[in-house]
Amino acid sequence: MLLAYHAAHLLLSMLPPVQTWKALDHTHSLCLDLTVKSQSGPGHPWYEVQASVDKKPVFQYDSDSSKMKPLGLLGAKVNATKAWTELTQTLGEVERELRMIMSDIKLENSMTRGPPTLHIQLSCQREAERDAAASWHFNINGQPALLFDAMNMTWTVTSPGARGVKEEWENKGLADYFRRISMGDCCHWLREFLEHWEKVLEPPVPPKKVPDADQSLPMSSIACIILGVIVIISVIIVICCSISRKLAQRSPKKPKEALYQEARLSSPALLSV
Repeated sequence: MLLAYHAAHLLLSMLPPVQTWKALDHTHSLCLDLTVKSQSGPGHPWYEVQASVDKKPVFQYDSDSSKMKPLGLLGAKVNATKAWTELTQTLGEVERELRMIMSDIKLENSMTRGPPTLHIQLSCQREAERDAAASWHFNINGQPALLFDAMNMTWTVTSPGARGVKEEWENKGLADYFRRISMGDCCHWLREFLEHWEKVLEPPVPPKKVPDADQSLPMSSIACIILGVIVIISVIIVICCSISRKLAQRSPKKPKEALYQEARLSSPALLSV
C-alpha cells in the first residue's frame, strides 16, 4: 500500500495545474503609413506605404514598382490571397488621388518649408467581431495638420496653418472618399488578414515536451491523465494484495503438539511436569 501511495503521489505531481482559459485580446488594428512627396529625385519614390497588423509589419508598397512586398510571417501568408490583389489595386487608386490632393495644398507661412510632403496614418480597428474605429492623421512637412474621424465624419484642425487645407478638402467632398477607404476597404482587409493572423500566432508544439506550469491542458486530456492514474493505482494495489496472499500461503502452520513441545523446551517449569 505504501508503494501505491508513493506511485500515485509521483504521477499526480506530474500533472499541470488546471487553469481557467483566458480570452485573448480581441482588439485588432490595421495601420497604413503613407508618405507622399510633391517632388522626388531618381531612386526615391514619391509615394510609399508601410502596413502593419497589430504593429507587426505586413507589406510595403512604393510608386516605382507599384507592387506590394510581403513582410513578416503574416505577409508571407496573405500575399496570394484575394485581399492582397484588391489592396494592391486600391493603393494604386489612392496614389492617383493623393497626387491630385498634393497639387491643391496651399499652406500658410507657419507650415511652409519648401515643397510640401504629406505623411498620412490610416488606421482601422475591430473589437469583438465588429468594426470599432477608423481615422486618418495628416502631417504636413513633419507637423500635425488634420485629424479625420471616419466614424463620426468630423475634422479636427491640429495646426492653424492647415485651416485652408481642411476647407479645400471639405469643398471637394473628400470626407466621403476617406470614409469609404477607411470604413469600407481598410476594415475589409483587416477582417481578411485576421483569418490568417490567428494561424500565424499559434506556436509550434515541440514533440515529447512536458507542458510548463503556466500552460493549461484541455479538460479531455486532464480527464484521461486522471483516469490513467486511477487505473495504475488499482493495478498496483491488486499486485500488492496478490503478493501478500502468496507469502501468507507459503508460511506453514505448526500443529498444536509442536507448539506445546517448543513451549516446554523453553520453560524450565514445564519440563518438570
